Amino acid sequence: MAIKVTMPRLSDTMTEGTVATWLKKVGDKISEGDILAEIETDKATMEFESFNEGTLLHIGIQAGETAPVDSLLAIIGKEGEDISALLAGGDAPAADPEASGPKAEAKEDAPAAEAKTETAAPAKAATELPKGVVVVTMPRLSDTMTEGTVATWLKKVGDAVAEGDILAEIETDKATMEFESFNAGTLLYIGIQEGNTAPVDSLLAIIGPAGTDISGIAENYTAGGAAPVSAPAEETKAAPAAEKAVETTADSSNGRVLASPLAKKIASDKGIQLSQVKGSGENGRIVKSDIENFTPSTQAASSSNTAAPAAKAEETKAAAPKVFVPAGEVYTEEIKNSQMRKIIAKRLAESLFTAPHYNLVIEVSMDEAMQARAAINSVPDTKVSFNDMVIKACALALKKHPKINSQWKEDAIIINHHVNIGVAVAVEDGLVVPVLKFTDAMSLSQIGGSVRDLAGRAKNKKLGPQEMEGSTFTVSNLGMFGITEFNSIINQPNSAILSVGAIVEKPVVKNGQIVVGNTMMLSLACDHRTIDGATGAQFLQTLKQYIESPVTMLA
Repeated sequence: MAIKVTMPRLSDTMTEGTVATWLKKVGDKISEGDILAEIETDKATMEFESFNEGTLLHIGIQAGETAPVDSLLAIIGKEGEDISALLAGGDAPAADPEASGPKAEAKEDAPAAEAKTETAAPAKAATELPKGVVVVTMPRLSDTMTEGTVATWLKKVGDAVAEGDILAEIETDKATMEFESFNAGTLLYIGIQEGNTAPVDSLLAIIGPAGTDISGIAENYTAGGAAPVSAPAEETKAAPAAEKAVETTADSSNGRVLASPLAKKIASDKGIQLSQVKGSGENGRIVKSDIENFTPSTQAASSSNTAAPAAKAEETKAAAPKVFVPAGEVYTEEIKNSQMRKIIAKRLAESLFTAPHYNLVIEVSMDEAMQARAAINSVPDTKVSFNDMVIKACALALKKHPKINSQWKEDAIIINHHVNIGVAVAVEDGLVVPVLKFTDAMSLSQIGGSVRDLAGRAKNKKLGPQEMEGSTFTVSNLGMFGITEFNSIINQPNSAILSVGAIVEKPVVKNGQIVVGNTMMLSLACDHRTIDGATGAQFLQTLKQYIESPVTMLA
């Protein structure tokens, strides 16, 4: 008899789990003690073993999906067993196996049998997949992701897919990430085309044995509440055209330049010739990041001399400047909001309108810090910035004033005694906040190296979601742009964010004398629900002491 396997409670605080990886697929034999899947909880990613044996008949939560504890995870039973009743919410098979055998069918009259068959067929199509076929859905690649955009498909319909192959690059609210396949087979269907956006759990692709009939699977999945997708027949017809769209001919070398439609669109907008760009994707394919990181070279002129007339005309068209708009004429441009921009807008609006913000400002002398930094950077292979010194000072000050390192909940204030500082980094599409875990235990040089690494990968959209989660305090620095003072919006669930301005040389009073000094403005935005004014002021006083006497940070 088939048995339901539900999402287990793997920790005392777990209310929902995410299937990180399925180690078995539908049709596989299961023995007691076999590892079925890796499940991500609120604390760790853990292996989940089977307490039953049989055949894996159904997977209820796909890899990357999140579901509450006790949700249907899988069904294990005898090969070929009818599980329609379990899928419908029952506790047993729909009928006794003998009652559904040939003898029972013979007792029915022909019209009744036909009616029964017609009724059962749609239910079967809606719940069962052909053997070896797997539906791949839009994964949840970050804790705040509600929808994703397919930036690039690295496989096309008909391609063989191995477990671990990169299927596509998916743009989330935080980064563009590679999405790998957890299954092997042939890519039979693509449900979300390049450049299109769909909610998490929408039908992304179908993988299975080559030649498998998948008609009806996409329609049934749509009927189940997913985002609309095109029919398989339309996909089959469009496949040759899609392949042509992916491959752009470059007559300059009588070869072919592989580029994703998104890369081609960005290249066209920027006037970049694809023949000049080196692709970093599969088989040298040009992807979005290649265009964004491309720097024009002097080779453009020489390559254009060898191009065919048609190619020259196309290059001239692409490189042509935008239409000049005379003064006095109305001209607007509409830019589609990226997933990152949508989430930034949503979260900052929620923060500003739910948390009562107030700001405290203090001026800090930077003379000692400048001398200390020069001495530190004189050591070979050492590079420390003023921002690194501010981050270190914040980490130490937070240990002395833990109420700043807190977060608000309706029934309690959570005091974090670990220090994870988020560093705001500006990227092309908006703002990301990579996190330095346990910052108080890091040296200045470790902070400097980590910040450079995280900021560099953030700008190239190579950060993983786990590298942008868990901050307890945030630092935002606009001093490098000459901004002397500004106020930031709190990065919730943090209770405070520090805004760092530029170092300014100006007359200051020291020991009753007016002398030239270097100062910097620090502004602390606080959530008044968790931080009182006096508490915030005491934190800034301690922070000022550390920055003005850097030697105390080394004690």
